[in-house]
Amino acid sequence: MSAADQRQAPRLRVGLVSISDRAATGVYEDKGLPALREWLNSALVDAWEEETRLIPDEQATIEATLMELVDEEGCHLVLTTGGTGPAPRDVTPEATLAVADKVMPGFGEQMRQIGLQFVPTAILSRQVGVIRKQALILNLPGQPKSIKETLEGVKDGEGKVLVPGIFAAVPYCLDLIGGPYVETREAVVAAFRPKSARRPAAA
Repeated sequence: MSAADQRQAPRLRVGLVSISDRAATGVYEDKGLPALREWLNSALVDAWEEETRLIPDEQATIEATLMELVDEEGCHLVLTTGGTGPAPRDVTPEATLAVADKVMPGFGEQMRQIGLQFVPTAILSRQVGVIRKQALILNLPGQPKSIKETLEGVKDGEGKVLVPGIFAAVPYCLDLIGGPYVETREAVVAAFRPKSARRPAAA
């Protein structure tokens, strides 16, 4: 890609949504949005744009927020945190599935596989991944440490990946649904693409 094409290429727009009754009402400080922002800044090579929302565990509100971020704000990727357990107020997966055009079950399967490396209760998580229009929507855990592990995977003491993180598959998924070309810092998470889908490194 030429320098002119790179300048004209669309910048990745990411919706960051923290879902918590108590954080939304100011009972405690939200930690989900800062954790998502920090990780993306560490992982993405190019500049990106964000739209953030802090909302309560209300299914109608979650659905409306996801639709707004995709349909009106033009986000290519939406990451939610919180509300994915079995408790009565945990309705993030239901809201996400309600606005989906396609379900991408591999994301949820891999998230639970990562979590099981640490706690047996990871099987209680109900995170899902879906596509709505031109966007990929992913439910992530609520704790900053778990967010990082889920996105970049489980590594040994030397940095070797033992269990791949879900973000390794995100850039190619965005390619396939018409999103911008996203590159990652391999030291954080190595994005995988077939050779035919890779672009030469910028000069």
